Amino acid sequence: MRPEVEQALKAFKRGRVEEGLSLLEHTVMSFGMKVCGHRQDAEDTAQEVLLRLLPYISKFDSPQAFSVWLYTVARNRCLMSRRQSKFAPKQHLALEDLMPSGEELEALATPPHASPESVVLRKENADHVREALEQLPPQYRLVLVLHDMEELETNAIAEITGLREGTIRVRLHRARLALRKALSKQESRKTRIRRPAPAKPRRCKQIFAALSEYLDQTLDPEMCNELEKHLSGCQPCEVFLADLEKTVEKCRKFNPSCKPLKKGKMRDKVLQEYRRVLTTLQSVDTGRS
Repeated sequence: MRPEVEQALKAFKRGRVEEGLSLLEHTVMSFGMKVCGHRQDAEDTAQEVLLRLLPYISKFDSPQAFSVWLYTVARNRCLMSRRQSKFAPKQHLALEDLMPSGEELEALATPPHASPESVVLRKENADHVREALEQLPPQYRLVLVLHDMEELETNAIAEITGLREGTIRVRLHRARLALRKALSKQESRKTRIRRPAPAKPRRCKQIFAALSEYLDQTLDPEMCNELEKHLSGCQPCEVFLADLEKTVEKCRKFNPSCKPLKKGKMRDKVLQEYRRVLTTLQSVDTGRS
């Protein structure tokens, strides 16, 4: 769970509404940018979520329940969005299609050239992650964003999406593999390998399907021992695992640009609505007494 969500709930409980809204505005805007891919959709999502939150603030007893409610409403709003990324494919991701070729593994094994333009490279990396993320089918992108970017546990994602935890783990792994593949293609456009491509490595499908659970330390001990034994004798798989781990790390560091609305326009509207709701509730309580 992102720390901002827990901090926002604490602020609301202490009556610091504007502080709570400020924390959530960026969190929900960022989520909307990752899932929807359009700023206007992200703004609409954030505004609707914050407005719908007001009557429920006092009812949340735990950060977990608050987080699940927040992302469920945000997810539903993003799914209603009419805008469609021009990059978004419609097909499902097949594990067989996501396995690396020998040429890809050769590229991974090639040491990158150092560059003094680190700031430019960081911006390029962020742009590459954004473009690669938009290429993922929505049902896979959502799980990846919730798990690797919003830092939610699998059981919380199950509550938000209505999916079984096993389905979530499968989609997460395939989303990571697809993102890694898209990023690899972007890198290959910058670096040309002139050596002949080696033969495609043998396909270790069972091992390949378990790599994400291994990285997340959720693999059962027997399978974990089998995978580690395999990795010690299979250099291509070892190289690929290291690159997949780098992809997950890029996901966790990805933070799309979410400049706040001018003069706090969204926050002002929500605060105005909050005061209206509070006045209504106080009037009801006065009438009962």
